[in-house]
Amino acid sequence: MNPSGATYAQAGVDVESGELAVELMRASIVASTRPEVVGDFGGFAGLFDISAAKSMRKPLLATSTDGVGTKIAIARALDIHNTVGLDLVAMVVDDLVVCGAEPLFMTDYIAVGSVNPERVASIVAGIARGCELAGCSLVGGETAEHPGLMAPDEYDIAGAGTGIVDAENLLGPDKVNAGDVVIAMKSSGLHSNGYSLARHVLLGEGKLGLDAYIDDFGRTVGEELLEPTHIYALDALALINQGDVHAFSHVTGGGIAANLARVLPENLAADLYRETWAPAEIFNLICAQGGVPQLDAEKTFNMGIGMFAVVPQQSVDGSLEILGNRDVDAWVCGSIRERVGGEKGDSPAKGGGGGAINLVGNYEKN
Repeated sequence: MNPSGATYAQAGVDVESGELAVELMRASIVASTRPEVVGDFGGFAGLFDISAAKSMRKPLLATSTDGVGTKIAIARALDIHNTVGLDLVAMVVDDLVVCGAEPLFMTDYIAVGSVNPERVASIVAGIARGCELAGCSLVGGETAEHPGLMAPDEYDIAGAGTGIVDAENLLGPDKVNAGDVVIAMKSSGLHSNGYSLARHVLLGEGKLGLDAYIDDFGRTVGEELLEPTHIYALDALALINQGDVHAFSHVTGGGIAANLARVLPENLAADLYRETWAPAEIFNLICAQGGVPQLDAEKTFNMGIGMFAVVPQQSVDGSLEILGNRDVDAWVCGSIRERVGGEKGDSPAKGGGGGAINLVGNYEKN
């Protein structure tokens, strides 16, 4: 053996710091655990008891994978790392619930330039808290150290989630009918999409910067940009279990029109009335500072709507009551009708369905 030979630590990987990070995150992960989780945290694989699926006629597993994108650059700049995990969970579980699936568990992947145990534990604490808010469990994950590929303070996160739904309760375009009503659920801000444009407009030399205090926000630009994504999973499940829902649409990349189009059949169109809501000031600030055209903003940001529910007319009042009881700011924003021949709408479908979306009128003023 050569005592002067290269070691893993000399290559930039700190195994001891990784082990400390695992210990620091243990309590957060345990707090997110559902009764169906089998075994203790730290195994080679996470185990989840799905015996409850026996009561379903045709249980379907649903899966989704996502990340947070360049919002992480804001977290790094502010040195606040316990909220991006909430964003990660929201991006995953709210895609699962769109098809009617109950989120069961998640796993995460964190790539870092160098392991900072406290920072990694803070990130995971946010993920675990998000899982609690979504009613699912964080059953495992991986923290990978990439010296030489990433700067010591750089990191990125991704997550994968699994849910379950009985085939007869599957939601989607085939359930939507002409005469249905579109209910909007308010977003908590930018959520986790459009940050490349937001950063281009607001940050950099000669621009506002993260420390600029905005009276309309009551806080700084950085604090506003870091606002966690609202997690709608349990709210959507409440509508499924207590009401009558034909479809959900999670408003992520592509904006409100492209995402709603995904859950409409090709023969239908949705008319959304802008006067039914006022976009939050962060959207107005970005558009004003960058001269962003309205249609471009609507194809990039959620414009104040984080989730749509498409429900039959007779279920509107009950659905709004259910959401109101859960402190979700929701309102009727549009309706579904037969599509006129050749009608294209404001945005093509991103995938899935293929309905036309028409944004009508002007936004309400704040």
